Amino acid sequence: MIKAIVNGDLSFTVERKGAVLTGNGQPVEWSDVTLSNGNHSIIMDGHSYMAQVIKIDRETKTVTVLIDQQEYEVLIEEPIDQLLAAMGMKDALTRKVNDIKAPMPGLVLKVLVEPGQAIKKGEPVLILEAMKMENVFKAVADAVVKEIRVTERTAVEKGEVLVILE
Repeated sequence: MIKAIVNGDLSFTVERKGAVLTGNGQPVEWSDVTLSNGNHSIIMDGHSYMAQVIKIDRETKTVTVLIDQQEYEVLIEEPIDQLLAAMGMKDALTRKVNDIKAPMPGLVLKVLVEPGQAIKKGEPVLILEAMKMENVFKAVADAVVKEIRVTERTAVEKGEVLVILE
């Protein structure tokens, strides 16, 4: 059984047993046709809908869909997620935020964050010059800067921890 949470509010379960699909334990009549443009024509319980998948984030298990011009963000909880939550280990499968380390010797040109700052996935954290090239290090996940271990215009060695994230 899969649990779906829509826009952080509406929660329901979906289960398939053979050819029978249920929503919150009730049978659902459902058909889906993928159109040539990648959109979906869906008929559910006698109602017709046009749906487009906008974004799939496998890491956070969320899918953003556009249904009849209304956008929905759906969080998917698989059975393993539900079991871990019941055991009080909800975050056991989430990706650990790694500290930022120097992949090679270089010179720290600019530190773009400060301790205590919340950063989002993809935001630049610092710029390291190595082999006459500027390398921008970006956050690989949402995190908080715990500690900055380097200062601008200082040389660093390969493997040296530059920024600690939590």
